[in-house]
Amino acid sequence: MSDHRQIATFLDAQAAELGASENTLAAYGRDLLDFADWATGQNRALLDLSRAEVESYLVHCEAQGLAKSTRARRLSALKQFYRFAFEEGWRADNPVIQIKGPGRDKRLPKTLDIEDVDRLLDAARHTGRSNSDRLRNTCLMELLYATGMRVSELVSLPVSAARGDPRMLLVLGKGGKERMVPLSPPSRTALAEWLVARDAADEAAREKGHPPSRFLFPSRGKSGYLTRHRFYALIKELAVAGGVSPAKVTPHTLRHAFATHLLANGADLRAIQTLLGHADIATTEIYTHVLDERLRDLVLDHHPLSERRKPS
Repeated sequence: MSDHRQIATFLDAQAAELGASENTLAAYGRDLLDFADWATGQNRALLDLSRAEVESYLVHCEAQGLAKSTRARRLSALKQFYRFAFEEGWRADNPVIQIKGPGRDKRLPKTLDIEDVDRLLDAARHTGRSNSDRLRNTCLMELLYATGMRVSELVSLPVSAARGDPRMLLVLGKGGKERMVPLSPPSRTALAEWLVARDAADEAAREKGHPPSRFLFPSRGKSGYLTRHRFYALIKELAVAGGVSPAKVTPHTLRHAFATHLLANGADLRAIQTLLGHADIATTEIYTHVLDERLRDLVLDHHPLSERRKPS
C-alpha cells in the first residue's frame, strides 16, 4: 500500500474500533500527511523509516519553529500510527516506541471573572434576530457555564437528553465516555424555554415535509446540529455585545471559568475532574492556581506582618 493508503486505513480503524472523534481524526490526518510529505522528500516510505529517521523528522519540526505542543501532538500521531502498523503486521518493530516527546509548556488556562460571565449571559438574552435566536443563545451560554461541557459536547447534544425537565444531563465525551453533569436552576429555565421554541420550529418544518431533528440545537448543515465554528463566532458576537474583550472569550474559556469558579468557592478537585470529564487528575490540577491566589490573598490580608495591614 502507498503511504496515503496506509494513513487512510489507520484513520478508518481509529474511527471504527476506538470511536475517535472527527476532530481527532482530522488532527491525525494532517500530522501524518505532513510526515508522509517529509518522508517522500527523503525518498523513503513510512514503513521503511528507522528510529533515527523519525527523530530527524522531529528535529525538522523544531527547526520550523513549531511549538512544543504541536510537536508533542505530531509525535503522538506517529506513535499511534506505528503501533497500529506493528499490530497489523505491516512491519516487525515499532521505531517510535522509545522516542520521548518534547514535553509541554505549562500555561495557566485563560479564564473569565464572574462579572465577565454575567455580561455574556446578559448579552445572550438580548442578542439575536428573533426571539427564538435569543432563547437558543441563552440556552447555549447557560448550559456551557453551568456544566463546563466541551463545545463539541454541547452543540451535539441530542434533544432526548433534555426532555422531562432534567436535573442532570447525560453527556457523551471523548472516547465515547459518558458522564452526568448537574444543571443549575437558571440553565434549567433557559433549557425549558428553548425547548418550547425549538419544538415549535421543528413542528413547522415537519409540516413542510422536513424530517424532525434529533439534536437539541438543530441546523440545516451536514452535521445536523450547530457547528463548533458557528458557536465560536456567536460567542465572539456576544462578547462584543456584552462589552467583554472578544480576545479573551472562547467556548473553552467558559469551560475554564466553570472550573475555576467552582474551585475558588471550595469545590473538591476530584468532583471537578468528574464534571469536566478529565481522564487524569493531573489535567485538572492546573486549576489549583486559583487556590494558590486565594491563599496568598488570605495571608496578605490577614497576617499581622503583611504589608497590606501595615498602617500608612
